[in-house]
Amino acid sequence: MRKIYLASDSKARKELLNILGLKFKVMPSKIKEKTRPGLSYAKLVKANALEKAKDVSARVKNGIIIGADTVVVQDKKIFGKPRNLKDARRMLKKLSARPQWLYTGVAVIDKDNKKVKLGFEKTKVYMDKLTDKEIDNYFACVRPLDFAGSFDIQGRGAFFIRRIEGCFYNVVGLPLRKLYRMLKELGLKFAILLFCLSLFGCSTEYNIATGQQEVFFYSTDREVKIGESIVKQAEQELKPAEDPLVQKRVEDIGKKIAGVCDRKDIDYHFYVLQDEEVNAFSLPGGFVYVNKGLVDRVANDDELACVLGHEVGHIVARHSIKKLQAIMGYSILKLLSMSVPQTAQGGGAADVAFASIMTGYAREDELLADQLGTRYAKAAGYNPRSMISFLQKLEEVERRRPLQPKSYFKTHPYAPDRVRIVKQELGENINFNDYINIEQETHKNPSQ
Repeated sequence: MRKIYLASDSKARKELLNILGLKFKVMPSKIKEKTRPGLSYAKLVKANALEKAKDVSARVKNGIIIGADTVVVQDKKIFGKPRNLKDARRMLKKLSARPQWLYTGVAVIDKDNKKVKLGFEKTKVYMDKLTDKEIDNYFACVRPLDFAGSFDIQGRGAFFIRRIEGCFYNVVGLPLRKLYRMLKELGLKFAILLFCLSLFGCSTEYNIATGQQEVFFYSTDREVKIGESIVKQAEQELKPAEDPLVQKRVEDIGKKIAGVCDRKDIDYHFYVLQDEEVNAFSLPGGFVYVNKGLVDRVANDDELACVLGHEVGHIVARHSIKKLQAIMGYSILKLLSMSVPQTAQGGGAADVAFASIMTGYAREDELLADQLGTRYAKAAGYNPRSMISFLQKLEEVERRRPLQPKSYFKTHPYAPDRVRIVKQELGENINFNDYINIEQETHKNPSQ
């Protein structure tokens, strides 16, 4: 292991290097950041990062030196670290009013081989508009003078972030994916357990389905590729429906549901399978499958729209990709997201991923999908109460026959609990029967 020096005393940057599994020594740079008029924001942060790395490099005999510089830009004005609390308050007030861009420059000096690598990352940040009281409460818990723009996204400052576009770790202070690639280009070998960072990038987003801020280690493009890989594997055991009219019916209704759902950054695909089981499922990246047995069982297009809305709800909330991430770790996602043709190993990973999705989601996820499915069916012009009639139908089917492999209701919550969630979404009164078998509380509608 070669010697590595971090030219910064930033607590956040130290923690991020620990995530990469690096052993390093902190040697803060004595260089003060400069504004350098005439330079672009990208060139500015790269220049400052390089000056910091050079300062430390001059004080050591050998090794790798990592320098970084971050600025916040809004309306062509740069926001660095505040000078005092009054300045911090002014910054935070302004930044919370409009979106801002955050630039981080990274410089890596390989003193042994006389090589230098420069790079930068930019991320767009959207904040909630803050009141004076919220700022006072925040300053009582956090020292804002340590952060560019006066807020720390990895700590309490995360409460103010509505959405970001780009790398989450860039906002924290050090874009890990960028740094990893730079170190790799310099031939540095070290044990990194989280190689997923180099594959997926990183972002944090406000998930309108759950009403929560969530961190993801993959891009939408990668999610679609994962879904496509699983689809290729699944097609080996799934048989398409033979009736083109049934396929068109499902596609037409599905497109209407997709048109009103909360996630528009992907294309949705709807397929009917020649299978008599009452079943439907969705895969990452916008792929929805419905068995002909289920299509034959629904009373009308309204019920079918509710089923398709349920599956689209899983995709909007990213339940399948989060399940794979939680159960199997990133090794499966790494194999699935590779852009090269599938190897036997990659195909095996896709097979395992497909099997895991087919075992069902957590019951809380199913209830949320019911809630979203009801919402989307209504928005698309269908009768949302048809979700209740379909759930009652499923309950009757469940009573009459034993559970089957890959059954639609294999892991779903009890029907009375699901009906209660739907009624709450529609603002209807809840009766005694609706409270039988209650297992999960509903998610609050973020729009309310």
